[in-house]
Amino acid sequence: MQRRDFLGLIGATALSISRPGYAQKKTDMPLVGFLLFQNLETSVAKDRISGLRKGLQEEGFIEGTNYSLAVRSAEGDLDRYPQLARELGTLNARLIVVYGSLYGLVDSVLCTAGSYRGQATPANIARQCEVFHEFRRSFPELPLVFCNVAADVVALGIVQSYTHPGGILTGNVMNAAGGEETMTQKRIGFFKELVPNLVRIGMIAPANGLLAMQEKDALQKVSAQLGFEVVHYELNTLDDLESAVAAGLRDNVSAFYISGEPLMGADVSRVVSSVTASGKPSVGPYPYWGQAGLLMSYSNDPREGVRHAGIYAGKILHGVKPGDLPIEQGSKFTLVINLKTAKALGITVPSHLLALADEVIE
Repeated sequence: MQRRDFLGLIGATALSISRPGYAQKKTDMPLVGFLLFQNLETSVAKDRISGLRKGLQEEGFIEGTNYSLAVRSAEGDLDRYPQLARELGTLNARLIVVYGSLYGLVDSVLCTAGSYRGQATPANIARQCEVFHEFRRSFPELPLVFCNVAADVVALGIVQSYTHPGGILTGNVMNAAGGEETMTQKRIGFFKELVPNLVRIGMIAPANGLLAMQEKDALQKVSAQLGFEVVHYELNTLDDLESAVAAGLRDNVSAFYISGEPLMGADVSRVVSSVTASGKPSVGPYPYWGQAGLLMSYSNDPREGVRHAGIYAGKILHGVKPGDLPIEQGSKFTLVINLKTAKALGITVPSHLLALADEVIE
C-alpha cells in the first residue's frame, strides 16, 4: 500500500514499444530510440516502456500519431549498448533514451588511453570504448537522454553542470544528493532495524561493475559505523548466482545485499528466488526488489525517472536543445518492506518502520 506522495524530481522529461529487433517506424514522424538492459518480456522492462510513453504523452506526443518508437534490449549484456545505439542511429532516430546505466554507453566516453579517472579501466568498459567512439563519429549530433543513473555525472566529467549540461547529453540521476554513501547509509540503517543481530552481510554484485565499486566502498564505510562485516561475492554472469549464495551460506553471513548493477535486474525473479531460498534476510536498492520478495528495499523510484526521461524526450522533439535541459536529481525515495517475507523469516517489523514505509507487501 502506498504511504506517501512523490516529492518529485528536480527539473523537467516522451516514447513507445518494441522487441529487441522491432521498431514502429513511419517515415513521416520522428523516431525515438529506447535502450533497455532487461529482456523485453520481463515486467520491469514493460513497466519502463510504459513510463516512457507516459512522459512523452505529457508533452503531447502519442505513439503512432506524432512519433514512432524503436526499443532495443541488451538482453542482459551491457557490451551490446553501443552496437544497439548504432543500429538506432542508422534508423535515423531523432534521439535515444538510455535506461539505467551510463556504463553501457555514455560512460564509455570517459575511456581515454585505457584509463578511467586515473585507474585501470574495467574490462567491460574498455571493450565498449572503440565501438562507442565509432558510434559517436557516425552520429555526432544524436542526442542522448539518460535516466535512473546512479552516479554523479558532473564529477565524472560527462556533463558540464547540473543546471546547464551543454552538448547533446541530458537526463536524470538517482542519487546525486549525498551520493552512494548517503543512500547506502540510509538503506542499511533501515535494514539493521529489521535485522538487529547483523554480524556479516554478503554483497552479491557483478565483477568490475562501476556502480558495484561505489556500492562496495559505501557499504564498507557504513559497516565500520554500524559494526558488521562485509563479504563480497562477485558474478561474471547470473549463472554464478547460486554458487555465490552457497558461498555466503558457508561463510555464515547474516544477510545478503543485492547490488543495483543492471546485471542483477536482468532477471529479478531468478535472483529473488535464489536469495530467499537461502533463508537469510535480504536487501536491495530499487522498489522492485522489495516488491518481488526481498525483505526490504530503499532507493529512488525508477518509474519516475523513466517518465521524466520521456518528458525530456518530448521537449527535445519540440525543439529544445538537450544541453539547455538541467540534469534532474531524484528526490522521491521509496522504502518497501515485504511483510510476507518477514513472516517467513520470523522477523517482527517495528511499528515505527511500518509507519515510515511507502509500500508494504502483505
